[in-house]
Amino acid sequence: MSDKPKILKRSIVAQSRLFKVEALDLQFSNNETRQYERLVRDNNNRGAVLIIPLLDKETVLLIREYSAGLDRYELGLPKGKVDAGEDYLQAANRELKEEVGYGANKIQQISSFSLAPSYMQHMTEIILAEELYEERLAGDEPEPLEVVPWKLSNLAELISSGECTEARSIAALYMARDYCGL
Repeated sequence: MSDKPKILKRSIVAQSRLFKVEALDLQFSNNETRQYERLVRDNNNRGAVLIIPLLDKETVLLIREYSAGLDRYELGLPKGKVDAGEDYLQAANRELKEEVGYGANKIQQISSFSLAPSYMQHMTEIILAEELYEERLAGDEPEPLEVVPWKLSNLAELISSGECTEARSIAALYMARDYCGL
């Protein structure tokens, strides 16, 4: 494979409260030039976590929450950003308590996922949470989230229902199923 392209110029071409769009003027090893655009993390973004809360080796806890992008409620795994002073595991345990009402005695990072590596700088750390205990923290959700236990052996039914369409959640659920040997 060729060397990475040389970045000739970077500039922010659009910005909102949540997103910055950066234009990259690139020169490839064959001297071809192109401009790419990508969503970039701002300096205050410490990353994000997606948590796989295992109630037992057969059951994962999903949440149902409103998804503005699709204008509907979706089932998926709890997730959130890493706050100042937190590492990924601390952020995952906090988000788990806020969104699901459980903490985890055993928690580990098992992977990292990108959403769209051609267009986004963002990565999500995939965290497996086991040995759950009840504990609820106040979160920033505008309404209570419904917690839905789901058998890992029934993932095909979940996917075919159309209620869970987020690729990160789907990939992480299949990883959890394999981890549990189902």
